[in-house]
Amino acid sequence: MPVRDQGDNPSAEIPAAGEAARGGCPSAGLFGGLSGKLLWLTVFFIMLAEILIFFPSVASMRLRWLQERLNTAAAAAIVIDGLQPIELPRALQKETLEATGTKAIVLRKEGTSRLLATTDMPTSVDESYDLTDVPPLTAIEDALDTLVFGGNRMIRVYGPVGDTNTGVEVVMKDRPLRTAMFFYSRNVLLLSVLISLFTATLIFFAINRILIGPIRRLTGSMQQFSSDPENPAHIYIGDGGRDELAVAGRNLTSMQMELQKTLKQQKNLAALGLAVSKINHDMRNILASAQLMSDRLVDVDDPMVKSFAPKLLRTIDRAVGYTTEVLSYGKASESAPRRRRIPLLELTQEVKDILAIEPQSGIEFVEQIGADLEVDADSEQLFRVIHNLCRNALQALMSPGEGGPGSVRRITVSAQRVGSVVSITVDDTGPGMPLKARQNLFAAFRGSARSGGTGLGLTIARELVLAHSGTIALVEKPTVGTQFRIEIPDRPVSLEDYRSRTHLEK
Repeated sequence: MPVRDQGDNPSAEIPAAGEAARGGCPSAGLFGGLSGKLLWLTVFFIMLAEILIFFPSVASMRLRWLQERLNTAAAAAIVIDGLQPIELPRALQKETLEATGTKAIVLRKEGTSRLLATTDMPTSVDESYDLTDVPPLTAIEDALDTLVFGGNRMIRVYGPVGDTNTGVEVVMKDRPLRTAMFFYSRNVLLLSVLISLFTATLIFFAINRILIGPIRRLTGSMQQFSSDPENPAHIYIGDGGRDELAVAGRNLTSMQMELQKTLKQQKNLAALGLAVSKINHDMRNILASAQLMSDRLVDVDDPMVKSFAPKLLRTIDRAVGYTTEVLSYGKASESAPRRRRIPLLELTQEVKDILAIEPQSGIEFVEQIGADLEVDADSEQLFRVIHNLCRNALQALMSPGEGGPGSVRRITVSAQRVGSVVSITVDDTGPGMPLKARQNLFAAFRGSARSGGTGLGLTIARELVLAHSGTIALVEKPTVGTQFRIEIPDRPVSLEDYRSRTHLEK
């Protein structure tokens, strides 16, 4: 089946991929590209970290603020207490309380409490706080309580004066404390935003240079290559680094080069398939005419003609069958094998007759196969497999430079059955397969062992063997030459077939 040349219209070759590539262009802007997402994610995570740090920070700030007020009141209390028994005038008490931001100051000394200064003493206190030893969670809880519900409450704060047994207690409104906490929170917020933006900007430029830039080069190369995969200029050229992106770039280069080779081979195969389909039509007519004429040779009363006529007829019939199946192979699929039990020795002798090895060539063809050995296979397909391997071996033995004095030139076909598997070996004493052919074994147009070969013989042989659920492999041997081993298992027999077969035997 002819395949349209994809190289003639690259834009129509893969429209979906091209549209997807244009839709996913890396130049999506600051907000849509990877770099923009990275920038905003960095800002978000830094702000999240700052929020987690904010709670213990504002709690610590609140304790420091209260401790400063308590220390100021303690200093005033010690001075006032030193003036005893003189009582501080009311005006001076008011100035002292205004200076310390309190409503009352109480000094606790030697188990007694003394009110040193007071003015407008409140009738009740809403909350009391002891600054002697505040647990962290309690400090955070008190700070949040002040931020959310404070502002109009009267609080009592008390704690020790330094390392002495003397304590001081003050009564005050929490509005100044709440105002200071809001001011502190605003400063922390602004500082957090600045730090996050500055850090995100540094990370953005660093990651953009180290990561986003190479990724854009990779995606750009993919888009160019998808638009015109046959253009060698669109192959990605890496920078030779050792990081993951450099490794990905080298793998992309290798993949693009391999894909270009594959596309070129597919183009050649498409052209070859078109040519073969045209030749096949006329070849079948020619072979049909040859078949009609060869049928008359059976009536010729000549011993030589009678001995060669059946072989000639089978060869022409086989050629007609091959031409019938050419289009099937052009569709990348062989016909399903029509398996039956066939004597392997007889099939191998047919291969030997078709090869027509001249006696003067000095090449031996040896069959080491039992006369009763049968294989469950399609006779025509197995013939093609063994014929391809033997023909390659014959060409290797007939190559220039082979067959020096004293050298043995031999093709050996051997087989044995082990359980339900028949193992067939094709061995020769030729020069062996070159390294390039070994590396591209069973690859069309690359696995040929001789100059000018296509390598299709081994490719076809492998496909036919796999259709039989078998295997074919090149066997390493200590001596010179090439050896292939084919293993073909028998078809599994269903229980009903087995019972019907045993019933007929009885």
